[in-house]
Amino acid sequence: MKTSIPEAFAAARARGAAAFMPFVTGGFPDLDTSLELLMALDRAGADLIEVGIPFSDPLADGPVIQHSSQLALEAGVTPAAVLELVGRASKRVQAPMVLMTYFNPMLAMGLEEFAQRAAAAGAAGVIIPDLPPEEAGPWLEAAQGSGLDTVFFAAPTTPPERLGLVAQATEGFLYYVSMTGVTGSDLELAPELLAAIEAARRACPLPVAVGFGVATPAQAANLAQVADGVIVGSALVKLMLEAASPVDGLAACGELAGGIAAALEIGA
Repeated sequence: MKTSIPEAFAAARARGAAAFMPFVTGGFPDLDTSLELLMALDRAGADLIEVGIPFSDPLADGPVIQHSSQLALEAGVTPAAVLELVGRASKRVQAPMVLMTYFNPMLAMGLEEFAQRAAAAGAAGVIIPDLPPEEAGPWLEAAQGSGLDTVFFAAPTTPPERLGLVAQATEGFLYYVSMTGVTGSDLELAPELLAAIEAARRACPLPVAVGFGVATPAQAANLAQVADGVIVGSALVKLMLEAASPVDGLAACGELAGGIAAALEIGA
């Protein structure tokens, strides 16, 4: 039986740690290297892994992840190929994998079919940046029928009343965006941000994981004081983009991921 999202957060909490959730652009730099990267991140201490489905108009992603997605699309990577990748990885990776996709690819495949294929591949949940809870009814029905958690977003700009709505609607965990803007921007851990994360944790009955801009073990360790989980994306994707070879990229990502995972062991 694969580990569920709640079980992964509970295991991290039991050892006194914040959960580490790295992000991978599915199919970048190629499908086989993506599989190797998923395995490397798992070995490095990932508690969960976010797998992005490349999309031509990724509004929430910064330039680094956008570029990796574009390269994957140019190489012919499709949503079906990423689902197949997750299926291959689920036999080799212990950490539950959570798909990150925009809504259009799901609609193109059909919500029921997407949910069924994602669950069959071994995905534990789905993150959909451009789907608000108020419009998610048909998808939630399909997802819940396939045993998938649907993760919603909140941010420092989310009003208190809406924060309560999103916190009650989300499943698995609440994805808390650490800043306004796109992924990959510089993150400032101001007292106001830390207080906002604490407010989100009070409003949400599920774990709160923070992403957007987390790039170093020190930033991760600071966030771990107030968050249940830390999501790291652009910093890892950038290492793969800048590497002289896939082997070098895998090594660099493994090293950074290991450092961040160690920094999150706040109770150790």
